[in-house]
Amino acid sequence: MSDRPSEAGSLVRGAYEAIRHAVLTRELRPGQRVTVRPFAERLGISPTPVKAALAILEREGFLVARQHSGYFVAELTAGDMRDIYELRSAVDALAARDIARTRPPELLKQLGELLDGQRAAIEARDVARYAELDRTFHAVIWQGSANRRLLAIADLLGAQLRLGQNVTIAVPGRPEASLDEHAEILDALLSGDTAAAEQATRRHVAQVIRALETAL
Repeated sequence: MSDRPSEAGSLVRGAYEAIRHAVLTRELRPGQRVTVRPFAERLGISPTPVKAALAILEREGFLVARQHSGYFVAELTAGDMRDIYELRSAVDALAARDIARTRPPELLKQLGELLDGQRAAIEARDVARYAELDRTFHAVIWQGSANRRLLAIADLLGAQLRLGQNVTIAVPGRPEASLDEHAEILDALLSGDTAAAEQATRRHVAQVIRALETAL
């Protein structure tokens, strides 16, 4: 039996991850054209899996296809980001309810440590570190959900938000307010109050959306 189909899938996956990483790290900037040859040469593969990866990333919202021009890195508008945050609100609230119901000790401990790290980052005025810990805080909550499809959806939404400039964190007082909101979420999770966990999560995302509108 030939293993070519699985090999082809592996090549597409490798190309997908390389291009996605270039987009999220802003090696490829919003609006920039994404061409096949550089990635094919970098990865040592034919253009075919690179083209397949570009099509996947276009369907996921990371790229946009322009007729006769190829693929370009998506440029998110304020409306796009608001739409994504509204979806994130529902996903995050579902995950928070799951954790409040089960209260897994190791996960709750990890969230507490992340909260301490965010507090230290604010005190050190390390915005990049704070932003990284903020993303991780939410990712850990997603991982605690019993819904196996939730993590993939939440990860996709979170990655799409990284396409937009990290404008909310630049709003005066926003990191400190976000820290308080994270603490409120964690308190609800620790108490096992599912309704409070959901409400705290939705309030947090609502405040992020408000900060986004203020910044833009």
